[in-house]
Amino acid sequence: MAGAVALAACGGSDTADSDDPAPPASDAAEATGDEPEATDEADAGGEADAPAPSGDAAVDIDAMLAADLDDCVEAPTGDPIKVGMAMDFSEVVGFVDIPGSKLVPHAAALINCIGGVDGAPVEVRVEDVGGDATTAGVAAETLLDWGAQVLIGPPFADFALPILQATGGEVPLFVAASTEPTLADITQNSYLVSFDDNGQATAAAEYALEQGITRAFVFTQPGPYTGLNPDVFSEVFEAGGGEIVSTQTYEWGADTDFSAQVAELTDILDGTEAFYSAALGFQVTALRGQLEGAGFDGITYMGTDALDATGIQVEDNSNGVIHTPHDFIEPGDRSDMLLASYAATEGEELESRGFMGLYVDSMLLGLQGVADCGCTDPVGIGEAVAQIEGFEGFTGIITFAGTNGIPPKAVPIVQVEDGVDVLLQAN
Repeated sequence: MAGAVALAACGGSDTADSDDPAPPASDAAEATGDEPEATDEADAGGEADAPAPSGDAAVDIDAMLAADLDDCVEAPTGDPIKVGMAMDFSEVVGFVDIPGSKLVPHAAALINCIGGVDGAPVEVRVEDVGGDATTAGVAAETLLDWGAQVLIGPPFADFALPILQATGGEVPLFVAASTEPTLADITQNSYLVSFDDNGQATAAAEYALEQGITRAFVFTQPGPYTGLNPDVFSEVFEAGGGEIVSTQTYEWGADTDFSAQVAELTDILDGTEAFYSAALGFQVTALRGQLEGAGFDGITYMGTDALDATGIQVEDNSNGVIHTPHDFIEPGDRSDMLLASYAATEGEELESRGFMGLYVDSMLLGLQGVADCGCTDPVGIGEAVAQIEGFEGFTGIITFAGTNGIPPKAVPIVQVEDGVDVLLQAN
């Protein structure tokens, strides 16, 4: 799907049909008026003013959530703030990027409904990176030609790095659902919005040790996500006095027959171990069933944010599985209200709920940069984003000042109980 979303101040969020090609960038701009003219030296391509520390919130989240799209204030008439989304709709991460690309335009419509950002409307345009590094660069160029001042990118480096090459480090890029630490580089205007893999794997290992677990085994596949998480878990677990009794390999996102691994583990496990990997939900429950069939009923199953992304809560035999979601959503909290607002407006429930706040926080951080710098050029916005401290978003408190682009966020530890996540602790 490639879509241009031009948001009316009081209208709902319109998403382009998946079969429709994206209109030329010039057409998307014309949907709300002419391109804004340069109003100061920074806007005209000159040197941007030094950003001030993050001040008042650019968007009142509570007012945004209370907005009624059928009863908006007067439409904002300032020059639009353009947020581009280069999303991966392939099978690899489409389960998070597709719903994320639906929720952000809706959130922008709510913001416009309460008057925009200092009188400026927010526009969102979505481009599919096409599951290919080359087309990822093309998607980024399309958004930049459209005039995007802030970009939201896909989770994995294969597609995010070509986008960074296209921006030349001059447009802030938020890799919304990514936990890859290598994608964060504040000098290149590239930011994580979540905790990183080091953080979530460390939190899981420390939690296991705190529960008195002294033995663990991991499943790994070489790679920055599938390999890094079990590597960090193993390192932290062993440093804390635990023992990694086995390291098994598998194919991430594909394998469900673990008979070879189970045959080997039968001679190693004693049934008191913790299991950890970056495997997807259906893979963890498949492995669990096969290990239980071999007589191992006391194993503690632990995993990464991938379990939340792939709906571990609704998988058969998931009771007791422990994982690290990005957003522990409770009935009636801000994230729940935003998702309910989307469902009421668009008539559909979004999946990967725990990831959705990351996409909206990405947009809000960009808008905060606009408000803090008092400018509209991407360079100035990026400089302001780098100084953000104590930003309160949907997924927690976010600070970039003094970091390399990875916010120091708490990692929720949750356990599935009867199809619902129960919070165990937030490290």
